[in-house]
Amino acid sequence: MNKIFFIFSVLLLQVYFAKSQYTDDGSAKGFIYNKERGVDLRFHTSRGWNIGYTQGDIKTYFKTTYYKISLGEMHHYKETIKTSDYGGFQPQQGFNSYSYGKQNYCFPVRLSYGIKRYYSEKASRNGVALAVNYSGGLTVAVMKPYYIDINTGREPAVSIKYTDATAATFLDPTQINGASDFFKGFGEVSVIPGVHTQVGVHIDWGAFDEFLKAVEVGAMLDVFPKKLPIMANEQNLPYFLNFYISVQLGVRQ
Repeated sequence: MNKIFFIFSVLLLQVYFAKSQYTDDGSAKGFIYNKERGVDLRFHTSRGWNIGYTQGDIKTYFKTTYYKISLGEMHHYKETIKTSDYGGFQPQQGFNSYSYGKQNYCFPVRLSYGIKRYYSEKASRNGVALAVNYSGGLTVAVMKPYYIDINTGREPAVSIKYTDATAATFLDPTQINGASDFFKGFGEVSVIPGVHTQVGVHIDWGAFDEFLKAVEVGAMLDVFPKKLPIMANEQNLPYFLNFYISVQLGVRQ
């Protein structure tokens, strides 16, 4: 979790300050901006997470179009965390946790085009505005093998991934010490392209501030041409429906 917030903080530092302007006709609707950009941190109902960067064009008073790139992690809906009966070979460090039956990590990279339409009056500076946000685009599922450490009765433990040859051992909880190092297997990644769509209710605080502050709740659907091999002991699916909540911070200019 600390890694997630570190990445989110680094992305936030890439957002630059901008100057606000008044409407050309001098109307009392507040401040008008042409661009907005921001970063958001999102959590899904399947324990997944997502970090994104958005670049938007404010077309009209009630409409903003945007492009977005995001990276996250997607879990199988039946994925569970277990604790090993062993403490590895260093029991003083406590028991090791692992995802039983997990075959691959899934890191979706999403490229999106979206439209944000406001349906409430942006009444004043520091006012609250409600919008419907909908988008869609390409999803690239980056699959990385999930390794576990197997108890061999001697040190060190053997690290294995799921294959036809290792299936019996991989799924035997009495032999599992815990998850292997997270970075093991990055040289074996594969990709599966797909598409996604989403719709959400966008709540924007300070609609005329140069600082963008918003919360969003909604649903996202990812669809792939084949089943994603996330689990070895559960039925895998070619689609994922998630509900989410996100926090967005950024600037307008």
